[in-house]
Amino acid sequence: MPNQENAHRLVGTLIKTSLVDFPGRVAAAVFLRGCNLRCPYCYNTELLSLDESQDSDEWVSLEAILSHLQKRKKVLTALTISGGEALLNPVLTQLISAAKQMGYLVKLDTNGLFPQKLKDLWLQPQTRPDYIAMDIKTSLENYKLLGCTDTVETVRTKLSQTISLMQTYPQDAREWRTVLVPPLVKKEDIANMAALLPPDAAWYFAPFRNDHCADKSYEDIEVYSDSQMNELVTFAKTLRYNAQMR
Repeated sequence: MPNQENAHRLVGTLIKTSLVDFPGRVAAAVFLRGCNLRCPYCYNTELLSLDESQDSDEWVSLEAILSHLQKRKKVLTALTISGGEALLNPVLTQLISAAKQMGYLVKLDTNGLFPQKLKDLWLQPQTRPDYIAMDIKTSLENYKLLGCTDTVETVRTKLSQTISLMQTYPQDAREWRTVLVPPLVKKEDIANMAALLPPDAAWYFAPFRNDHCADKSYEDIEVYSDSQMNELVTFAKTLRYNAQMR
């Protein structure tokens, strides 16, 4: 069980049962608070801050999450931990360790900008994620549009280090994801991103939703048509053969 300091901390939101958050598994999904980016198209803005004074009826405690996992062990086999940026939340290590002790497989979603924090988890069997999904959002030069204050070269280094660590995993235990946001993901951006990824990268693309965006101007952006998305993903497939729509 969580230590007293963390037990009642409201750490994020919980989806009690999910068939889509962990490939091939019936899972629970936790979305932890705190993020270093401010993506203009983000629709989970309530998760951006770690400030616990920002109240919500949807927040759950670490204790409640672990209690749910304990009760549902006969149904659930996996836990997905997302965000926000999960690597920023102080309860992450404890959550992974407790879930794995219960026998759960753990999938971690990350934006790839905290390779050392990820490596620290990876080094210890009790906190090593079983599956890693990394969001690769746009070309390196555009990360400044996401609120990233790092230089282009620092972004390149951090993402590359995360990708290198992910390559120690089996091909079916790692993936990369990109949302097809028109101002941020064009053919030239896809080429830029592809250059960072391994040849066998499982690279999944998702459509952009222009509602409830953090930057309201993005709600006026016309989404890509199905044919435009297919053209972009077909192009990505010429660069990384496992690219596909999800």
